[in-house]
Amino acid sequence: MANFSILLAASAEKKPGGNPFAPDMFDYRSSNTFNYFHELNPDRRTLIRGLQSALESSRKPEQLLGLEGDALQTAIEVDLELFNAPLISALERYSPGVLFSAMNFQGLPTGAQRRLLENGVIFSPVFGVLRPDDLIPDYQLGFSTKIPKLGVVAAFWKKHMSDLLNERLADRVVWNVLPKECEKAWRDDHTYSRMYNVGFAVDSGGKRSFLEEGPLAGQFINFVVREAAEDLELARQWVHSEGYKFDADSEHFDEEKRIHTIVYAKRA
Repeated sequence: MANFSILLAASAEKKPGGNPFAPDMFDYRSSNTFNYFHELNPDRRTLIRGLQSALESSRKPEQLLGLEGDALQTAIEVDLELFNAPLISALERYSPGVLFSAMNFQGLPTGAQRRLLENGVIFSPVFGVLRPDDLIPDYQLGFSTKIPKLGVVAAFWKKHMSDLLNERLADRVVWNVLPKECEKAWRDDHTYSRMYNVGFAVDSGGKRSFLEEGPLAGQFINFVVREAAEDLELARQWVHSEGYKFDADSEHFDEEKRIHTIVYAKRA
């Protein structure tokens, strides 16, 4: 069994609908089989109820969700139905997103699929953290949203999920492709044996621009689970089809925190 974890961000784009007969992850009587981080269920219910209360009482829901027009109306409808909505796996729910699409789960060998399902950890504004095979409904929410009485979503989850996540990551190798917004939702106690922060950059005219592009991270994760990569030697060999490759000059290791920063760069 692979001894690594992969930190991923939930997709803003989501597949609608679901299976109306799937087990209800919000019901405390439901099986933990479909809810890996089940300890967070009370906090999830608290956040959802706070969100729904805010939507029902707000005169300006567009400010709460950062949307307008038809997109806003759809978002309100799905958020108000969170406790009763049909469920599908997080992996399928987020499949329209560029990161999840680029991971190409269906094209992975069976062993690599299993490694992704067992070792992926998805940061979600509604659920805190998820495994890719956890069942979830459609929703619309961001980590930067401020919910009355609960505060900013990222700060809410930083308080409630950090201990659990740090426990689950203990003594593991961690591949981290999270955007900065997600990292605000976690108090990192450095319980892992080593974490690789993976970045992607373009060099042009003597300047370096860092990207938070899902396709690059998704294809890198495809490589990690295919190769069961648990150390840097394999990662150094990865070259993206568009010319991104390991930049040894940018490699940095913080021995105290056990964080290894690596960058894949290309010249424009």
